[in-house]
Amino acid sequence: MSDVFQLPPSIDWAAIYPFIAVVAAGILSLSIESFKAKRGNEAIVAVSVLGLALGGYFVARQLSLGEGTTLGMLVRDQIGLISQLLLILACLLCVVFSEGYLKEKRIAFGEFYPLVLWSTVGAMMMVATKNLLVMFLGLEILSIALYVMAGMSRRETKSEEAAIKYFLLGAFASAFFLMGIAFFYGATGGLNLGDAQLALKSGNATLSKMLIVSACLMIVGLGFKSAFVPFHQWAPDVYQGAPTNVAAFMAAGSKIAAIVTLFRVLDSLIPINQYWMPILFWMAILTMTIGNIAALAQKDVKRILGYSSIAQAGYLLVAILAHIKRPQDVGFSTVAYYLFAYTAMTVGAFAVVSLAVKKGKEGTRLEDLNGLWKRCPFTAGALIVFVASLIGIPGTAGFAGKLMIFNDAIAADLLPLAILLAANSIVSVSYYLAIVKAAFVAEQDSEYEPRTIDSTMIGLLTACAALTIGGFLFVSQIVTWMQVTG
Repeated sequence: MSDVFQLPPSIDWAAIYPFIAVVAAGILSLSIESFKAKRGNEAIVAVSVLGLALGGYFVARQLSLGEGTTLGMLVRDQIGLISQLLLILACLLCVVFSEGYLKEKRIAFGEFYPLVLWSTVGAMMMVATKNLLVMFLGLEILSIALYVMAGMSRRETKSEEAAIKYFLLGAFASAFFLMGIAFFYGATGGLNLGDAQLALKSGNATLSKMLIVSACLMIVGLGFKSAFVPFHQWAPDVYQGAPTNVAAFMAAGSKIAAIVTLFRVLDSLIPINQYWMPILFWMAILTMTIGNIAALAQKDVKRILGYSSIAQAGYLLVAILAHIKRPQDVGFSTVAYYLFAYTAMTVGAFAVVSLAVKKGKEGTRLEDLNGLWKRCPFTAGALIVFVASLIGIPGTAGFAGKLMIFNDAIAADLLPLAILLAANSIVSVSYYLAIVKAAFVAEQDSEYEPRTIDSTMIGLLTACAALTIGGFLFVSQIVTWMQVTG
């Protein structure tokens, strides 16, 4: 009888409080949506913001509880906690500017908020574990919600096409990742990334080959989510077709989850990096170069930001490769800092684009920004800050992040990548300045007069601009805080 009735296992509730807070906010938001009148989503927005703030608070508390602690399938370490904070920040920024956009776009669906919250939870699961099964579960939670959100503008064919394309290619990429997990399990007999070391130490050539195949398959799956070349084709089309607030979350939240997960996977497979390092080396070159060159020919701002996101993924891949080459000298802080800068400047840029919508019609071409400086000087000024950071102009977090990646590449003897990073940053000036030119130089006003900017949007743009400039002013403090010490 004593064997039947056993005490339940002890649970470290502090580790899952952030997930509970965000999931509960999503459930409560959906409940409010089910019973409220179809007039506004102010209560849902308030619950979402509160849930995210509470989740961020719980994550921040864990930062002082210790490094490298394994809690069942979760890991409490600096990498996971910092990444969770970045994901919560990305979701919070997107939620704040969504309501005004959705009203003008006439997408009166309060379901967006629980979906984006649950998508964030999936991303948080991916970065907070070294268990491949939990990573896959988190990937699917993140992805399924994004598939639905991409097609929320039901009256527009391009939104439906974006959702279908993202779903089909996303499912295909998930299959690659899952197959990689299967090979990993076959080689190690376990699903924890730490098990790879045991298999490699055994000296069994067959197990090593299976791990190499596993690494390649998982790179394909995560490369799709990160928008690395040649798995990037979906990004510009989906960003253009999806609602702008959804595209902003895809660009920031999805990329954070994929990049950090890839960092963990590759970090665990460093002993066999001679097999997949050359592949990623050329992938980084192609991702930076093709992303920037393709952006030069674009006339739609969302497509430009889509190709920009591809190029930025290439920069981040350079930072990861520098760590793989010299793990003792190059840590996670560069990747974390650049993701922080990228989140602020990218969400801010998409928020500005979202203003060009009124009475259900949205203009995202370059000429639709014409005369923005006359109609809304504050918004135009914020756009300058975001574009300057995307270019990498001194005084912005984007510049500090690119400089850190450049220095890491030099320290890791990856001089060709460092040179190409600098060259591609110069190439990107052309299409980024085209955005500024449309807003400031073009004389003809756009037929899409932007909606009136409210206090919420002013606060959002101010916050993104403050993070972009403050990230540069306090770069040493932020990097020290992000530094992995255990």
